[in-house]
Amino acid sequence: KMCIPEAEFIETAIDDIPTFVNENVNLIYLGPMTEKTQEKVIRKLLPYKERIEELIEKNVFFLFTGNAMEVLGEYIENEDGSKIEGIGIFNVHSKRDMMHRHNSFLIGKYGDLEMVGFKSQFTMMYGDNSNSYFLDVEKGIGINKESKLEGIKKNNFIGTYLLGPILIQNPLFTQKVMEAIGAKG
Repeated sequence: KMCIPEAEFIETAIDDIPTFVNENVNLIYLGPMTEKTQEKVIRKLLPYKERIEELIEKNVFFLFTGNAMEVLGEYIENEDGSKIEGIGIFNVHSKRDMMHRHNSFLIGKYGDLEMVGFKSQFTMMYGDNSNSYFLDVEKGIGINKESKLEGIKKNNFIGTYLLGPILIQNPLFTQKVMEAIGAKG
């Protein structure tokens, strides 16, 4: 907001229809949430699956941080083996382990940019993201402890377990995001 003060920022409450459903937007951001909120968000966004897919194909910029990208996967598995069906846009799934939080720092590459970030998560993601990853990890873990590929990237959709300071910690990446959404800064 500080980089582009002239921009209109619309915050959508869980009970509101997301603005992107009926209007064109430049950026859709979804940040980390509780596990209960993930379930509410899945129920809320599921009717708009086709619209989300359309916007991804049209190169609308999405930034989903923390556990937000999990809602677009096939399912989220609880420790007891029960599953919460996801929206199903990406061919990945997540497994929760609420008794073991993973915290780590990450250094990786986004194209030619070196990126840094912090992860704090109760889940790991599984599935083949080798053709659709966000970062090539140099230090740290990818979508799970066995992976060196972090996040999901398709067109201008970026989903990452990295937390919100990603824009502050990576000013050259922030500049790329601003350029992608048409902001002058």
